[in-house]
Parts: sequence; structure tokens; C-alpha cells
Amino acid sequence: MVAEFTTSNTGQGQVATDGELSALALAEQRHNESELRFRALLESLPKVAVQGYDSRRRVIYWNEASTQLYGYLPREAQGQLLEDLIIPDVMRDGVIAAHHDWIEKGIEIPAAELELKSKSGMPVAVFSQHLMLAEHSDDPLMFCVDVDLSEQKEARRELEYVTRYDALTQLPNRHTFERELEEFIVTAERHGEYLAVLFVDLDRFAEINDAKGYEQGDLLLSMVAKRLRYCQRGSDLLSRFGSDEFVLAFPHLRVGNDVLQLVEKVLDSFSRPFLLDGREVHVTASLGVSLFPDNGTNARELIHNADAAKNRAKLSAPNRFWFFNQKIHDELLHQHRLAERLQLALAENELSLHYQPQVSAVSGRIENLEALLRWYPKEGGAISPKEFIPVAERSQLIHRIGEWVIREACRQQAEWKRQGVGGARVDINLSGKQLAMANTFKHLEACMSEFDLTPQDIGIELTENVLIEAEERILDTLRGLYHRGMKIAIDDFGTGYSSLSYLKLFPVTSLKIDRSFVRDAPNDPSDRAIMAAAVFIGHRLGLEVIAEGVENEEQLELVREMKCDLVQGFYFFKPMSASDTTRLLTGLVGGQPRIVS
Repeated sequence: MVAEFTTSNTGQGQVATDGELSALALAEQRHNESELRFRALLESLPKVAVQGYDSRRRVIYWNEASTQLYGYLPREAQGQLLEDLIIPDVMRDGVIAAHHDWIEKGIEIPAAELELKSKSGMPVAVFSQHLMLAEHSDDPLMFCVDVDLSEQKEARRELEYVTRYDALTQLPNRHTFERELEEFIVTAERHGEYLAVLFVDLDRFAEINDAKGYEQGDLLLSMVAKRLRYCQRGSDLLSRFGSDEFVLAFPHLRVGNDVLQLVEKVLDSFSRPFLLDGREVHVTASLGVSLFPDNGTNARELIHNADAAKNRAKLSAPNRFWFFNQKIHDELLHQHRLAERLQLALAENELSLHYQPQVSAVSGRIENLEALLRWYPKEGGAISPKEFIPVAERSQLIHRIGEWVIREACRQQAEWKRQGVGGARVDINLSGKQLAMANTFKHLEACMSEFDLTPQDIGIELTENVLIEAEERILDTLRGLYHRGMKIAIDDFGTGYSSLSYLKLFPVTSLKIDRSFVRDAPNDPSDRAIMAAAVFIGHRLGLEVIAEGVENEEQLELVREMKCDLVQGFYFFKPMSASDTTRLLTGLVGGQPRIVS
């Protein structure tokens, strides 16, 4: 049998022998079988995705594993560009450039772990290797061999989680905490801020573990972790160090009240019982506190010193705290105990209101009374408002105390009216924290209604900063009271923001010039100028102007010269008890206009 074929050598027809024909057929058969075996091999690799691309990166081959890995069927992928299918946007330009460099410059694309994307847009972790066929021809083909690394990546993530987090509470472990704390320290040093580390150790946890069993002990630790999470602010750190020990880090602090407030918040998280095995269990903790930069300049020092302070706290009593710095510890412990005593003072009726008259600068006639809070403990001497008011505000006792002040002032004013001596208005100071509570004004209205008082009987004093920071709903409420005839004064005027543009927007009737200006004005031209400007502005706005802290004749003459409307200060009256004020109002205390009580 003879067959003809044309060779590429001569372009002329030649006649092949039977032997040559058999060799050609055999070669073609072997080539086809080899290609089939190659394709079968590619299709048989379940975890190896293979794709072929032409010189313009269009898909010419797409095996079943590629479909499983990336989600595209072969007919969907065929003819599509590599960068449009599985390359994330951030890698797109780099992939195109690398393919071009391989074709034009012979620079191979190295094998590497990559994170590509699937049809759904989800990331796909692969180990990708590339090879070029017909590299030096006009139509080189690039094949990508991608091995699915999703299981390895997941195992790696699990391993990383185990090495970084506590399995029981899901909190960062000690190693992670120390690393993140070091970053906090760098930031604190850069910005000149304080940072606190709190070491928390449960008291008598081993006894609970023994009595309830390890399962209930683990449950308790999980519940403690959950409560401590509520003590965290946005950037704070919380870690379980082991067994019954937890450590917190608080950045961005001012050293004094901020730290104590956080300590009290942590201690308060143990005030409620835990429910174990259907029964309530009361758990206490001992806390140690160290501060950056005072007690250490790196994470290990701060943790060690907080731990040492915690051990000191354990020796003193359950549910106590100790600061590594003795001076700070003594001061903050005093404030903590003061807060505890103040809470008892409410129950023991140790608080009272004193009243300081505001008199006409011209006639000396008593026009109004400012209600001032006083604390006379049953044991020990009086405690200054400058000392206990900040403690009350920090410990949230200010809300209960504020409600008591409002009711007592209303009750006393009603009593004076009943006695026929209630001509003077009683002004109550309200703090920013009180105004933030939605029920403060409701409570004020309720007390006025209970004691049959009008808005002319009770006034309000607020600082500039409180008004500036007040929400619109608060200002709306104040406007309502203003239009009903209630007097609203800006207290300590000149010491806060003092923006005239804000001043015209506030529903106020009076300005109280701060005592610091009055005290120094006779000898300080600057203070005198500020006072004169405040009086001028107040009067031009139709406001009453009150000078605080007038203590001598020279100051009185100055405020009269500036035409202040009212005067408040020791020159006329000190703050006095309700009974002394009653005697004053009924004329039982002398007939002199200047009375010092």
C-alpha cells in the first residue's frame, strides 16, 4: 500500500513506502496517546488546578480542579483573561507586567504562595507554579499549576489562634498581651500619657474549684472574663494569664481620678453574685495597679509591679486594690473610702443644705439664696465640697445626691413660704452629669409640684461648660423653664469657654462673675477690665450680673462702681444652716445689713 504526503523540506510530493507509513502512524498514535495521558493526569489531580493561557493571557485550558477551586466551569473560563478571572485588583498590574517580562525578557515568574479570588469574590489561598511552553515561538503558552492551600491556611490560623489566645475564655494570652502592651507604651511615651496595668486575682478560687468541680470552675472563669470585658473601653486590653488571673491595660489616662474610676468599675463587676450549679456564689478579687511611666518603662516591669501590688492587696483584705506607688495608692485609697462613706452619708442623713444670700449691691436687701451642699459626718469634722463633690461625680453618686438636693431645697422653700418668709428665691446648682440624666428636670418639676412651688420660687445655676456641652434636648427644656419665668444663671462666668457667640444662644437670666476676678480686681488691672467687660456685656444682653466672693469694703466699692446688680460673699453673709437662715429671714438675727454667721 502506498500513501502520499508533502514534507516541509522540498514542497514536492513524494511517495512513502509501507514502512514509512507505518512509522508515521505509530508516531501519531503515540503522540495522541501521550496527550490523552497528560490530559487524564491533569484531570485526575483533585487538588491541583491547572490552567493554560495563550500569549495574551486568554484561557485555553481549564481542568476540573480549577473549577472546584475557583468556581468557573470550563466553558465560562474559555477565552477569558487571566486577570479578569482569578486575580485580585491589587495584583492585576503586577501579574500583567510579570507575564510580559517572561515573554519579552525571559524572566520567569517564581513559584509562590498567593491569595487569588474565586468566582464569588472570596479569597483562595494557593501555591502557584508556572511553566512556559513554546517559549521562543510566536505563540508561547503559559500553564499555571495551583495547589489548594485552604486546609493548610486554616490549620495555620488555628495554630496561630492557639498560640495567641486562651482556649477557655477566648481572651489574648500573656504573650499576646505583652506584645500589644509594648505598642501601647510606645504610643503613651510619644504623647506623654499615662497608662495603667491592673492585675486581677480571684480570691479563694481554689476552694470554689474543689467544692464545685473543675467544670463549674471553668464556667466561673468564663463568666468573670465576660464581666471584665464590660470594663473595657474601646482601646483597652484584657488577658487571661492563667488559672484565676486576669490582667487589663488602660491607655490614654490622666493619673488621678481616671485610674481610680477604672479600678472601682472592675471591683464593681464582682458586686453581683455568679450563678453556679443553680446557686448564687459571691466572688471577690484582689487588684494590683502599676502605672506607666512611674512604675515601669516596659511591659514586663509594669506587669511584674502590678502583680506585686496585687499580692499586697491580698494581704490586706478580700476585694481590695493596691497601687504600686505608695503615695498614689494612699491618695486614691482615701478617695475610694470617701466614696464609700459618702454613700453611707446619704443613708445616715449626714448631708445638709446651707444657704448663702445674694443681696442688692445698692440697698443690701436680700434678694435670693443659693443652696450649697454640706457634709457633716457623725464622726470627724466637716468635709469640704471641693473634696467630696468630685468623688460623687466620679462614683455616680452625684445623681442620688443631686435628687436629694433638689427635693430638700424645694421642701425648705415651701417651709419658708408657709412661715411667711419665703420672698427670696432659692437657686440650685446642677452639674453636667446631672443634666445628662433624662429624669433630672422631671424630678425638679415633680418636687416643685409636690411642694406647690412656682418657677419664680426656684432658680438654677449652671457653668458655661455645662451649657456649651449640653444636648439640644436639654437646652429645649431650659428654654421652656426660662419662658415660664425660672431664673437661670451662668455660674463662675469667665473661667470657662466664655464665648460671646454661645452666650446669646443660651436661655439665661443672670451672669455670676467668678470670685477669682473679684478677689484680685482691686489690685489687678486685667481682672478689673475683665469684670467691667462682663458687667457691660451682661447688661447689654439684659442679664442680671452678680459678683461672687465679695469679702471686704474695697471689693464692695469696686462692684458697686461697676454697677453689679447683686453681691454674694462673706462681707455680707457666709453660707448658713437652714435654721440660721430662717432666723435671718424672720428678723431674729440683729438688724445690721452685714451679718457673718
